[in-house]
Amino acid sequence: MKLCEDKTILIEWKETVGINAIGAIISYILGVFIVPLVIAFSKKEGLVDLPNERKIHKKPVSRIGGVAIWLSTMLTFLFLVLLSYYPYGSLLSGLLLGGSLMFLLGLIDDVYNLSAKFKLLLQILIVTLVYCLGVKFDTIFNPFDIMGPSIHLSVWFSYPLTLLWIVGISNAVNFIDGVDGLAGSVITINAITLAIIALAMTPPNPISALIAFILAGSMMAFLTFNFNPAKIFMGDSGALFSGFMLASISITGVMKSATIAILLPFLVLAVPIADITYSSLRRIFKGQSPFVADAEHIHHKLLKAGLSQKLTVAIMTTIAVIAGSIAMCFMDAITIQHYVCYIIIVLVLMMLLSLFDVFTKKQ
Repeated sequence: MKLCEDKTILIEWKETVGINAIGAIISYILGVFIVPLVIAFSKKEGLVDLPNERKIHKKPVSRIGGVAIWLSTMLTFLFLVLLSYYPYGSLLSGLLLGGSLMFLLGLIDDVYNLSAKFKLLLQILIVTLVYCLGVKFDTIFNPFDIMGPSIHLSVWFSYPLTLLWIVGISNAVNFIDGVDGLAGSVITINAITLAIIALAMTPPNPISALIAFILAGSMMAFLTFNFNPAKIFMGDSGALFSGFMLASISITGVMKSATIAILLPFLVLAVPIADITYSSLRRIFKGQSPFVADAEHIHHKLLKAGLSQKLTVAIMTTIAVIAGSIAMCFMDAITIQHYVCYIIIVLVLMMLLSLFDVFTKKQ
């Protein structure tokens, strides 16, 4: 009986791998063509990030990489939907509409430099909208198994938890975007990990998994031009969009399960969660606003300790992989095998992209 179940799971995996791989490949190819166009446009229009005492780059760099990430993600998904591979629905609308609004908010901030409080207010409004579309916490894991394995939440608990999670993760991703290639690498690892977990859940959520794989493909294309020394930054538009997608995918694809799986996203997203927690508490203890930017994040500490940007990225990406591996310990053997294969492929591709970037700069 166990053997039959394993074969069924394996067949389901093979059926979903194809479309997810296609989605990631299409988004990567689109991104590779779109990113150079965005770089050229931003330089022409003066939409560049200038060096200052808080920044570590020495030359002006395009700051609207989020345009390429958002475009390649949305165009890929639209293409697959037009092929009638996946249906429409309010939950899907919440993911795509909310992500697009977060992207637009970040883009406006990249161009006009909005105040932190105003951005927070708009983020709350966006999360409220997607909450009404079904992107929300329904239950939380009950560790004591009293009255069942899960606790169903009323709106008075569900809404603030959803708000805190999505706004928190969105800004956490923005916080780690301070070293060339760091945010993109961590987002790629996190997206693939969440996608694999979403497929392994009972019932599985193939839509969340597909979006996560498409996001990973778009981010790999962005990383092609973002490894140190970067030609383009993702900016708030890319960071808020990616952070929102990771947070929402974790809710719709993982936390909908009434098991210990609700705790897995905390492991998967350990790097951005640890950084935003450390940064916020440090600022509060100093009597400062947690929303005021500074150069005291974890990656800044590593740089000040003498590590290079590439080594800093390697260390924090490794931590993300380890955190994902710990999360995978709660999954079945087939899921763990797929995680190992996907992560090895992604890490090898990242190394090749980084080496190719170094080689082309020497020419």
